[in-house]
Amino acid sequence: MTSRTKTKLVIVESPTKAKTIGKFLGADYVVESSYGHIRDLPKSALGVDTEHDFEPKYVIPRKAQPRVTALKKAAGKSSEVILATDEDREGEAIAWHLVQALGLNDNADNAQRIVFHEITEHAIGEALKHPRAIDMNLVNAQQARRVLDRIVGYKLSPFLWKKVVRGLSAGRVQSVALRLIADREAEIQNFKPQEYWTIAAELKGARGSFVAELAAADGTPFEKFGIPDGDRARHIANELKDATYEVTLLESKEVKKNPPAPFITSTLQQTAAKRLGMSSKKTMYLAQQLYENGHITYMRTDSVSLAPEAIRAAGEWIEQNLGATYALPGGRRFKNTSRLAQEAHEAIRPTNPQAAPDTLSLARDEHRLYDLIWRRLIASQMPPALTHAVRVEVGAGIKDKANAYLLAANGSTLQFDGFLKIWPVKMEEKELPPLKERESLSLMTVDPAQHFTEPPPRYNEASLIKTMEHYGIGRPSTYAPTISVILARNYVEKQQGRFIPTEIGTLVNKVLTENFPEIVDIEFTAKMEDELDQVAEGKEEWRKVMKDFYGPFSAHLAEKYETVLKKDVMPDETTDEKCEKCGKPMIIKFGRFGKFMACSGFPDCKNTKTLKEPPKSSGVKCPKCLASEERKNEPGELLERRVRKGRARGKLFWGCGKYPACDFAVWIDPTKTPPEFDPNAPAKPAQERAAYRKKTTRAKQKDVPANHAPVE
Repeated sequence: MTSRTKTKLVIVESPTKAKTIGKFLGADYVVESSYGHIRDLPKSALGVDTEHDFEPKYVIPRKAQPRVTALKKAAGKSSEVILATDEDREGEAIAWHLVQALGLNDNADNAQRIVFHEITEHAIGEALKHPRAIDMNLVNAQQARRVLDRIVGYKLSPFLWKKVVRGLSAGRVQSVALRLIADREAEIQNFKPQEYWTIAAELKGARGSFVAELAAADGTPFEKFGIPDGDRARHIANELKDATYEVTLLESKEVKKNPPAPFITSTLQQTAAKRLGMSSKKTMYLAQQLYENGHITYMRTDSVSLAPEAIRAAGEWIEQNLGATYALPGGRRFKNTSRLAQEAHEAIRPTNPQAAPDTLSLARDEHRLYDLIWRRLIASQMPPALTHAVRVEVGAGIKDKANAYLLAANGSTLQFDGFLKIWPVKMEEKELPPLKERESLSLMTVDPAQHFTEPPPRYNEASLIKTMEHYGIGRPSTYAPTISVILARNYVEKQQGRFIPTEIGTLVNKVLTENFPEIVDIEFTAKMEDELDQVAEGKEEWRKVMKDFYGPFSAHLAEKYETVLKKDVMPDETTDEKCEKCGKPMIIKFGRFGKFMACSGFPDCKNTKTLKEPPKSSGVKCPKCLASEERKNEPGELLERRVRKGRARGKLFWGCGKYPACDFAVWIDPTKTPPEFDPNAPAKPAQERAAYRKKTTRAKQKDVPANHAPVE
C-alpha cells in the first residue's frame, strides 16, 4: 500500500489572498496565511544591539504565536514550502522571517520564493514555474528601515517626555511630515497680503465683442501681480477710455493635451483624494482588497510600465466600445521617471482591462476605486485631446503713441475630446469672435479691479503626498501610515479636508527643529531614503549605513541631554478657578492631547477638566435676533464654531451666541458677506431637509452619463 503524496504548502500574508490563490491551485497545494508579520522588534525594549553591529533582536509577538505553531505543523506535513508574499521589500522581509521562524534554514531546498504582480491563474502558474531565492538585498533594506525608525523613535521620544510631556513620540518620517505642515501654517500666519490691480476692457469688432486684459505699457510687460496701486490703475483706465484700438497680432494653433500615465501608488492616493474624497489610508485598504481578490495588479509601485498584453486588451476594448477614432495603433508606453522603478514591475491597472466596472460585483467604495483605476488605464491608451487655441493682441493708441498699451486675450475651443471621453478634466472653453489683423476695435467698457495676493493653501492629503514624493520623503508604502500616525498622535487635525497643526504638534515640531534639525531636515531624510535604496540595489551594506547614521546622532543626543535645560517648554498657567473637590486653585497643564485644567493639589487631588476655549466672535449681530421682537434689543453675536459630527465634521460655521434660544447659523464668513434672514421662509424639519438633499442628489446623478467620471 503506497503512502499518500505530501502536498505543497503555499504561504501568503492575507487570508483573502490565500482564498483567491487557492482557487487557481489544485489538490496538490494547501494555501495558508501568516496574517501579516510573524516577527518584529520587541515593544518594551529597543531591540537593537547598537554595540554589536546593530544586530536586531526579533521576537514572535504573542498574538502571532498560534499562527506560527500552525504553520510549523503544516510545513512538517508538506513536501515543499512556497513563500508567495508580496513582491516589495516588506513582502520579501516577511518571507525571510517565515524561513527563520519555521526553521526552514536547515532544509532550504524545501523552501522556495515566488513573486507575481497580479493574482490571476496565469500569473500564479508562471510564478510557480520560476521560483527564486530570497533577495537578501531587499530584506536588508527593510531591516535597515525598521532598525533606523526604531532607534530614532526610541531615543528621541524620551527627550520629548523630559522637554514637553510624557507620552509624546518622534519618528524619522512622521516628524518631517509634521514639519511640512507646521512650516506651511507659519507661512500662512505670517503672510502679508499684497495689493495689485488688473484692468479688463471689453472690445467690439465687426463680428462680435470680447474681453481683453491689460498686458503691457510702453512695451514693458507688467509684473506677475499686475499694477501695484489703485491710483495708477485708475489713471491708465482713464487713458484707455479715449484710446484707439487695433488688432496687432492674431495667432492660432492646435494644442495637444496628452492623457496622464497609469497610476503608481502616489498618484492613485492623490487622485482618489481629489476625485473621490478618500483618505490615503482608505485608498490603500481598498486597493489591497481589489488586489487580493484578483481585480487589479499590485498597488505599491513606482513604475508606470504596462505589460504588452494589457496595452493590447485596453486597445481592443476602446475600439469595440468607442470606435476606431479613439484607438491608438500600437498603444502608448510611458517612461519611468523614478530611478528605482523596475521595468519588470507594472503600474496599477485592472488585471483584465476588458472588465469594465459595470461588469463586476463590488462593494460601493471598491467599485468607485476600481472605476478610477480602470478609467485611468483606458484613458492612457487613447489619443490626445485637441484644442484650437487663439491669441489676440490689441494695441491701444494714446494721442501720439500708436501702441502705448498692449491688451491680450486668449481663446480656446475643444476640437476632439480624445482621452477626455473617459477621463474628464476640467477645461475652460472661451470662444473669441472672428477677427483680422489691423482690424479696428471700439471700446465698450473698461474696468480696473483690485486684488490681494493669497497665502499658500494648507496641505490636504493629495498635496502632502505630492510634496513628500517630490522631496523623496518616504516611499509608496509609507505615505498612508505616516499621515495616519500624525493624525492619531494628535499632532495635526483635519479641518475641511486640510491639515492644521495642533498646539501640541506645533510644540513638538518646535522642540525637534531647534534641537535636532538634522532629523526633521528634508534633504537629510531624502538622503537616508536614497541610502536605503542603495541597500536594496546591493550597492550599500545596511550595517554600514546604520553606523554612519548612529555615531553622529547618539553624540548629538547626549550633548542635548547635557546642555538643554530640563524644564517644561510650556509651564503651568494659573487660573482664578477653584477645584470643586478640594478648594485648591486649578491650573492649566500641558498634556499629549493639548492643554487641560488640573487641580494644583495633585497627587492628593486628581481632579481634571477639559479646557474649552470660548468661541471666537465675528462681531456681527445675528439677523434672526434682530428680526425677533423678543431679542432685537439684545441680539446675539455670530460666533465661530465647528461641526462636531457627521460628514461635515470640522467644517467652520457661524452660529448665534444665544443658542438654543436662537438657532440661526451660516456657512459663509459673516465678516465678509453680511448674513441675511428671511422671517417668512418656512423652516424645514431635519427629516424633510435630509429627504430634500437625497432627492436633489439623485436628480443630479441622473443627469450624469454612465461613462462620465467625476470632474477634477
